[in-house]
Amino acid sequence: MQFFSYLEDSEVVRVHQASLEILAEVGLLVRNKKARRRFAEHGAVVDEATERVRLPAEVVEKYRAMIPPTITLRGRDPKYDVTFPRKLPVIATASSAPDIVDPVSGRTRRATSHDIARIGHVVNALDGFDLFSISVLADDAPPDQFNLSRFYPALKNCLKPVRTSVLNTDEAQQILKLGELIAGSPEAFWERPFINFGYCSIVTPLTMDFDSTENLMFFAEKGVTAYGTVAPMGGINTPLSMPGMLALINAEWLASACLAQMSRPGTEQIYNFLPVFADLRDGAYAPGGIEVGIMNALVCQMARFYNVPSGGYLGLTNSKISDAQAGFEKGMSPMIGALSGVDFIVMGGLLDALMSFDFGQVMIDNEIARMIKRVRAGFEFSDAALAIEDVKRIGPAGMFADSPMTLRDMLSATFMPDLADRELRETWAEAGSHSIHDRALDKAMAILSTPNRAALDKETDARIRAAFPGIVDGSSTLPEGWTPKIAGGKSRERRMTSRRRAAAKS
Repeated sequence: MQFFSYLEDSEVVRVHQASLEILAEVGLLVRNKKARRRFAEHGAVVDEATERVRLPAEVVEKYRAMIPPTITLRGRDPKYDVTFPRKLPVIATASSAPDIVDPVSGRTRRATSHDIARIGHVVNALDGFDLFSISVLADDAPPDQFNLSRFYPALKNCLKPVRTSVLNTDEAQQILKLGELIAGSPEAFWERPFINFGYCSIVTPLTMDFDSTENLMFFAEKGVTAYGTVAPMGGINTPLSMPGMLALINAEWLASACLAQMSRPGTEQIYNFLPVFADLRDGAYAPGGIEVGIMNALVCQMARFYNVPSGGYLGLTNSKISDAQAGFEKGMSPMIGALSGVDFIVMGGLLDALMSFDFGQVMIDNEIARMIKRVRAGFEFSDAALAIEDVKRIGPAGMFADSPMTLRDMLSATFMPDLADRELRETWAEAGSHSIHDRALDKAMAILSTPNRAALDKETDARIRAAFPGIVDGSSTLPEGWTPKIAGGKSRERRMTSRRRAAAKS
């Protein structure tokens, strides 16, 4: 499959050369002394007085060549493991919003560990999402269990790969102990470590902070699956021009990736970015801007040049509610990314510039994710698919609705939405004129009304609770007072799920 691209091959090389020039002549401010020492041991030029690290081109070329061409993110159940690049993009929920749109009141409030448990339960049931990037923070977390109170309810309720970032290596050790308890023993866990981490060691422009850089080295040394994200803001901490922004963030990614290889050769990485642009009319943070998709297309080209997986935070929105703005902002940039060959898309569930999660929106985003995968899946091209014999047999003014090929492929040849309404206006009005968000909330409630087969068994859960006194409950329960918005909503959900299963089998 050929992918859409903006840059000529010579322009890709020029961006690489510009990034090497930045790293060699400007360098980075590296706040972590251990990282500065590691850079120096591997050929970088380090000025301890200014904490400046400069990377000669030959050093960058040596260590970036060690980055593997694939990465594997593991789930609690091995059948959900994902290795990419692959034909279809791996799609994840977006993460770490402080707030949630309460599904009962409709008002925004602080998110808790109970919400994470419910979101994990829902994401486990949605086939558009391959990975649960923990969507919200946990305002009810005990002081010494901040990210434990996120990972625990997520892992307790979801078999798919789970990931988020941690504050420091102490928190990371706590989470890894949780993994050992779930696996049954340290040996079982480290044979197949199924916890995945993220980090943001780069503070644009050209700065590596202390804790996240410490995390980068720790994860690499331990052989834990983790990847970094660079989050620049065009026009504020990078040049506003696309080439200028790309050259700078490319330099930052190369530096971070090289440090990972210096820490442990062969450490898996994703060329992963959250590139946004400022709306310079007022300086607003604009993750829903179409330029995010454009920049991701450029990142995809650089990733192919380096032969590493590409990823991006796409499908984000500035809209505060699940409305038309959320729809077009969440649809446009992921589709650009998909057509540009992105391997990993972080997109689901968040509104208001990554500030709040909405259960209805994550269901809608699941439908968008499935459509994106449908586009990348393509279609069969063959003499049989050309259907010339059918055309000859049916002829002018004929009907193809009852042809054997149509009957065989009717549930698989076209995308079958669960939520998008295709009824006549009169039928829709008679049923109550419900919005897609109404239907989405009902579908989420239907999932949460069903016992979670992915939940940890009681023995394992008791082992965890004994090891971490005072840990949050972590169980998925339907919020009290959440009722269907549509009469018969659950039966419609069952009907649509049955259609999808039939399509998958055919």
